[in-house]
Amino acid sequence: MNRLILYSMLLLSAFSFLTCKITDRKPVEVPTGFDWQGHRGCRGLFPENSLPGFLHALEYPGVQTLELDLAVSKDRQLIVSHEPWFNPAICRDSQGNMIEAKDEKKHLIFEKTAEEIKTYDCGSWGNTRFPDQTLVKTHKPTLREVVEAVGRLYPEKRIRWNLEIKSNPEWDGKFSPTISEFVALVQKEISALQLSDRVCVQSFDPRPLQLLHQQAPGLTLALLVENTDGFEKNLERLGFKPSIYSPYYWLVSSDLVEKCKKKGVKLIPWTVNEVTAMRRLVRLGVDGIITDYPNLIEQVGKK
Repeated sequence: MNRLILYSMLLLSAFSFLTCKITDRKPVEVPTGFDWQGHRGCRGLFPENSLPGFLHALEYPGVQTLELDLAVSKDRQLIVSHEPWFNPAICRDSQGNMIEAKDEKKHLIFEKTAEEIKTYDCGSWGNTRFPDQTLVKTHKPTLREVVEAVGRLYPEKRIRWNLEIKSNPEWDGKFSPTISEFVALVQKEISALQLSDRVCVQSFDPRPLQLLHQQAPGLTLALLVENTDGFEKNLERLGFKPSIYSPYYWLVSSDLVEKCKKKGVKLIPWTVNEVTAMRRLVRLGVDGIITDYPNLIEQVGKK
């Protein structure tokens, strides 16, 4: 996130705080069907994008959707990971050694098989940004591992999935496959796991969304946004109307809510980790919230 965007968001946040802080101390009634999403499982409570984290998120009744990120392994399996490498802040290598920040791109997921990826520990060391995390030795799982484990443990729940394609033109063929191959792998696994009617694919990168819009027109697609270009310009850049517009939550205003409603586009902001902010967004009329702390959901409607 560049400095100009960060400053703009800080100003928006300050304005929201000054105008809404009293109202947002009061509980709000959450509409039926509101889409609470566990971000990377429940990153505030368990290691991100980990099997224990996804299963724990579902212990909170409000969670309807599990949000996660996708990378691709050497043997072309979809790996649940925010980066296409092992983040040195939260992972250790197969020998238990620290990964130097300068060496992170020497540990590329795209250059390792799914079995090799399992030898890295990405949960025992915690995350300084989330001190409440439960430490647990865990690896980056495949998408299939996660979906099948959730199905076994919660057979009665019809869990929805929000899959982020982590792509970038500069990564093509180096940190990840070509965008066409990446999209093909995602489509194939969605079909194999029978997720088509309960999945959303999201990305900051318009390219995979554009391909999916052409190749699988019935699929739910979400445009992720962290810029201040505005709703119209972002949709113009995308080239079609997505099912969901998903901006950083500081960018949400009553004007944006109204624009989304007029277009018939759902509005689901990320990543909201404070009860007062959740209440403000529910009052504004968003359709869902992505959060690292699903344990806070029940407080939104309570004093």
